[in-house]
Amino acid sequence: MRILLSNDDGYFAPGLAILAETLGPLAEITVVAPERDRSGASNSLTLDRPLSLRRAPSGFYFVNGTPTDCVHLAVTGMLDHLPDMVISGINHGANMGDDTIYSGTVAAATEGYLLGIPSIAVSLASQGAGRHFETAARVVADLVRRIQARPPTEPMLLNVNVPDRAEIAPDSVRVTRLGKRHKAESVVKTTNPRGQTVYWVGAAGAAQDAGDGTDFYAVASDQVSITPLQMDLTRYNQMDSVKAWLKP
Repeated sequence: MRILLSNDDGYFAPGLAILAETLGPLAEITVVAPERDRSGASNSLTLDRPLSLRRAPSGFYFVNGTPTDCVHLAVTGMLDHLPDMVISGINHGANMGDDTIYSGTVAAATEGYLLGIPSIAVSLASQGAGRHFETAARVVADLVRRIQARPPTEPMLLNVNVPDRAEIAPDSVRVTRLGKRHKAESVVKTTNPRGQTVYWVGAAGAAQDAGDGTDFYAVASDQVSITPLQMDLTRYNQMDSVKAWLKP
């Protein structure tokens, strides 16, 4: 089995190294990740300049682009064989609810999915310094074993969030739906050393839809959340309304 690893925290991130080490006995691992932290890059592709691919002393490859660039470059130009799976992470911090729209971690896995490859995004739901990346790595390794035993019949995209705990009970894994947040806090207005006004994007809002069955609820209950995602953004229940506007 061949697995392509990427992330949005950069090729030097501890979560990526721990994930590569943990999955090494299970598959042939190739790492292609951004050269720097690209958190929040979403699904952006770099189209205004060429990309470079370099190899670090660790053996990891890094690209001067986005997480999506990394997976796209690897799958469509770098690798001699298509990977059997794309895994993105382990991200430092949760990616739940609306966060998935902005997340570079989820975006890297999404690119694999769009290219027809089963893909997983994994995040350590830590609000401070991530302490237990190895726990998230074990969860992913277990998922890989299960997928090897029962391969999916169609491309899949899974968003996995793991509580920052030393141990996770085997029965503490839940299949969930995405929750929703309140709107983000206001931007923070400040002044730079040159006296110019600058703005920092505000923090994410609190969870609004976080009831039983959501990713927020599972993680808050010290459970692993696994959410199958899809890319069809069509709002089907509004199609008739829009068609009515077009009638003479």
